[in-house]
Amino acid sequence: MTWGLLALILVANVLALIAQQGRRAELQRTTSGLAAVEEARASGSHKARLQHPWIDLSRCLGCATCIKACPEEGVLELVHGQAVVAHGARCVGHGRCADACPVGAIALTLGDVSERRDLPAITSDLESTGVPNLFLAGEVTGYALIRTAIQHGTNVADVVAERVLADGPSRDVDPSLLDLVIVGAGPAGIACSLQAKKRGLAFRTLEQEKLGGTVARYPRRKLVMTQPVDLPLHGRLARTSYSKEELMELWEQLVREHELPVRTGAVFEQVVRRDDGTFEVHTSAGMLRARAVSLCLGRRGSPRKLGVPGEDSVKVAYDLIDAQSYTGRKLLVVGGGDSAVEAAVGLAEQPGNEVTLSYRKKTFSRLKAGNQDKLERFEAEGRLAVLRESEVEIIGDDRVRLVVGDDEGGRRRVDVPNDEVFVMAGGVPPFALLERSGVSFDPDDRPQETPLAEQGSGLRDALAVTLALASVTFAMTLAFRGYYTLLPEERPLADEHALLAPSSPLGLGLGVGATLLVLVNLSYLLRRSRWGERLPGSLKAWMTVHVGTGLLSVLLVLLHAGMAPRRSVGGHAFLSLAVLVVTGAVGRYLYAFVPRAANGKELALDEVRRRLAALSAEWDEAGRGFGGKVRDEIEELVQQRRWTGSFPSRLVALVAGQFRMRRILQRLREEGREQGVADATISRLAALARRAHKTALASAHFEDVRAVVASWRWIHRWVALLMILLVVLHVGAALRYGRFFGN
Repeated sequence: MTWGLLALILVANVLALIAQQGRRAELQRTTSGLAAVEEARASGSHKARLQHPWIDLSRCLGCATCIKACPEEGVLELVHGQAVVAHGARCVGHGRCADACPVGAIALTLGDVSERRDLPAITSDLESTGVPNLFLAGEVTGYALIRTAIQHGTNVADVVAERVLADGPSRDVDPSLLDLVIVGAGPAGIACSLQAKKRGLAFRTLEQEKLGGTVARYPRRKLVMTQPVDLPLHGRLARTSYSKEELMELWEQLVREHELPVRTGAVFEQVVRRDDGTFEVHTSAGMLRARAVSLCLGRRGSPRKLGVPGEDSVKVAYDLIDAQSYTGRKLLVVGGGDSAVEAAVGLAEQPGNEVTLSYRKKTFSRLKAGNQDKLERFEAEGRLAVLRESEVEIIGDDRVRLVVGDDEGGRRRVDVPNDEVFVMAGGVPPFALLERSGVSFDPDDRPQETPLAEQGSGLRDALAVTLALASVTFAMTLAFRGYYTLLPEERPLADEHALLAPSSPLGLGLGVGATLLVLVNLSYLLRRSRWGERLPGSLKAWMTVHVGTGLLSVLLVLLHAGMAPRRSVGGHAFLSLAVLVVTGAVGRYLYAFVPRAANGKELALDEVRRRLAALSAEWDEAGRGFGGKVRDEIEELVQQRRWTGSFPSRLVALVAGQFRMRRILQRLREEGREQGVADATISRLAALARRAHKTALASAHFEDVRAVVASWRWIHRWVALLMILLVVLHVGAALRYGRFFGN
């Protein structure tokens, strides 16, 4: 008994130490996540450009698999044990987070596009809402990924092929009438051409420059991120990144091998829909007629110019193809996007160059994390000069004059010695050309999207599955109730013993089946590891199998034990398995519910802060600092009460904080009246202050609850380890007994 008690104390201390370390690491992750969210809001990068992850907090487990899967650093962070979108502007729609989520808690969705007039109105088939059989694919739709462009082009060709099959080939009606004209030979156009060839369509592909579209204008050796995607007539593009040169070589190879009818140098002018429903595609090389048109255009169009004197000089360029061609030069790059930063960094890496980057805003909010890091590093090392809040005024022969903002809010002129200027301010999209062709950009013409909603923790579905499996087990016990109601020592005399005994073929089969289910259940851990990424199936499917096999294994073991587990190694293994399933179910529910409440409070707190800051700013502009003082006092109070201190101190804070809040508000009321602030404004600020403080305390309260709930994960894992050891011992004993019995 003494040895057992000593061992129990030792194990309890080890578990407590591990739990404490885990808790400390979890709090550090929460602090880091909150800092990332606040940094994103400060820089403006929290708003998504188009696509972004939507997280169902009622399902999110906080496993961080989505964060590891995302190739764009900083898009997602863990806050209060759940995933949140931090730098939404860095999301380009890879979708790996949604694919990797084991519980299906993430979906890719569009941001608020209700007022945007730079996105075409298209259906789910990529068809213009106002012009039947006029399709748009690739970058022109607002989606920038090469993988998405390939999928778009493939889908358009499939839709057109299905309609052609239904109505009959165009050539049967008119030999000069094509089934499809594809405008643009970038990733979407090439994929559409390949699929059209595969489906037997009569088509032509037109390109005003050369193969590759936007990719052709990338700098040399630029790595293009993709995801594994199937390219028609070619197969799988399995790598996650390709250089520009590799993709260009692939496009040219595919055009040659499959004899695709691609014509370059044909500038697209307009699409006209005739009364019979067919189209005339007008280009600089002539006119083509077709039953359907796929506009696989880029969004850049013509380069966006600065509109300043000297911009027509030969020293001004709008693309940088090869940074290594420039050495020993004084260079200015204008722009604040990834292209501008990549160009500036690439030029700064070349020997002898003096590079200046000019950006009209104060912060860079649209950069990928890698480019942001490079920019900050090069600037800190003095290899790149960055002029924020600056605009080009005049481009001279040997210098450029810029107007630059200073810390006091003023403006000053700066002359920068210069040999070359690269304007990377994006391009003017071909919206006017598309509108002449019948494409609408009116938000009212876009199909209404069904808003995403939380699906719940899945507890009801899990209970339904459990009920079904338990019902089958109960039906079997009822069928043999005469046997199962006997005492264990009476069962060997029953006729059913040969069938239902644990050592019978059926009993052993049930035991072996339960053991195999346990192994399958544990394979989920392998699938979640980096070594299991190559295993087939989504993590969501593996999680479903993980839950199902856990429940089913308990029922099989129960039948294997004849509905009467004994006080033996096997009985203890069954008990640990049952506890494992229960802790998993409880933890699954609580991990989905409690952090959701905490995240909700944190979001509410952020909203209160924004409202408080907006209101106080009105008084700051009038020369009074009262609003800002209220905001600062509450911010200090919130920081003192949020995520710090021990559990008892937080409980004390729930009471003591109320008294301190009252004292602060009373003092601020007196100061406000002395400054001549109206009582109505003071009352409004005080109400916001109370709400901010109450929300912060509520958030801290939920964090305390979640800290207790977090122990379920550790219990679940340690019980799993105990269960495995007991199962091994039980199987070993059964094999040993079987050999002895056979002799």
